Amino acid sequence: MAERSVVGVWRLVSTRATDPRGKQVGVPFGPRGMGLLSLTGDGRQMSVLVDGRASLPEGTPRQYSSYCGNYTFDGSTLITTVDANCDPVRFTAPQVRKVRFEGEHMVLTPPSSEIDGVAVTRELTWERISDRSL
Repeated sequence: MAERSVVGVWRLVSTRATDPRGKQVGVPFGPRGMGLLSLTGDGRQMSVLVDGRASLPEGTPRQYSSYCGNYTFDGSTLITTVDANCDPVRFTAPQVRKVRFEGEHMVLTPPSSEIDGVAVTRELTWERISDRSL
């Protein structure tokens, strides 16, 4: 089977976070997450994600993430070497995402992270809105 291309502009359609048993433990970027991901044919990546609710419950910080850099894709793993970002403390190493395709959607899975002593796996599902990058 031919390798699927990741080049283009993608819109975030859903997110989820699960524990090791597969139980949902959160929704990254809230119930109305918004995001755009652009992957160019010459290896540049740019992503912006935010909690898209117009207002948040009192005391709830708005989740936001953005970064860009050069990327490689080997058919199953997307690795971005970050060169600009919104959080220099968080983005200190290459950003590694496992990639799988479900129909017309691309699902990105970063490495698990520990939250309150529990290994949490996040999945971000994207829908291609253009075959051409920004």
